[in-house]
Amino acid sequence: MTQRMSAADLDRTDLLLLAALQREGRLTNAELAERVHLSPSACLRRVQRLERDGVIAGYAAQVDAERLGLGLQAFVRVQLGRHDAESIEAFTAFVGQWDEVIACHALTGDMDYLLQVTVRDLEHFSRFLLDRLLNQAGVADVNSSFVLRTVKAFRGLPLPAR
Repeated sequence: MTQRMSAADLDRTDLLLLAALQREGRLTNAELAERVHLSPSACLRRVQRLERDGVIAGYAAQVDAERLGLGLQAFVRVQLGRHDAESIEAFTAFVGQWDEVIACHALTGDMDYLLQVTVRDLEHFSRFLLDRLLNQAGVADVNSSFVLRTVKAFRGLPLPAR
């Protein structure tokens, strides 16, 4: 079994690589090597090690939701009526099937889950809420908040200073 890399194992060059890739994931290896002052072969070896060790979990395009006609975003707090393993497993399985839910977090406190939901409009949200979420056995309470404007969007994880 291979040991997973931790933050303590990352040196300054690894952090520079991660910062550059979080900002611009489509950099060529040559461009990336130049930015972090490595040879292309040394840069490629480091990136491959970061991928192999799971520090780089994958690559994805950032897609503009509004250009896809997804103009409404909401955060929905969900409380389950029961907290046994079967109810939790059933709820999380359903959430995994719903394309409208772009993130789901289990919480502490008075609500059990926080869903980030992206839909076309209020009608689409209403159908999602009434036909899917509230129809899901085990959901006891739901509280929704709509996003008026995004002040800061996810731009990458904060990296430790070296």
